[in-house]
Amino acid sequence: MRQRKKTHQGTAKRIGRTGSGKFVRGRQQAGHLMVKKRPNRRRSLRRRVAVHPVDVPKIARLLPGS
Repeated sequence: MRQRKKTHQGTAKRIGRTGSGKFVRGRQQAGHLMVKKRPNRRRSLRRRVAVHPVDVPKIARLLPGS
């Protein structure tokens, strides 16, 4: 009997999937210390961005069910 691959929960909490199947992630440096960051920078940190194409195969292995 073959075992199914398990989802890596640390990755699952950080990376999502769009309707078209792309992986999206949050921006780094968006956790705290927002007072010293400029408003334009804070606004851009709110957005989710696509995972770089080089990293997609690794992410896909970590999230087999998505």
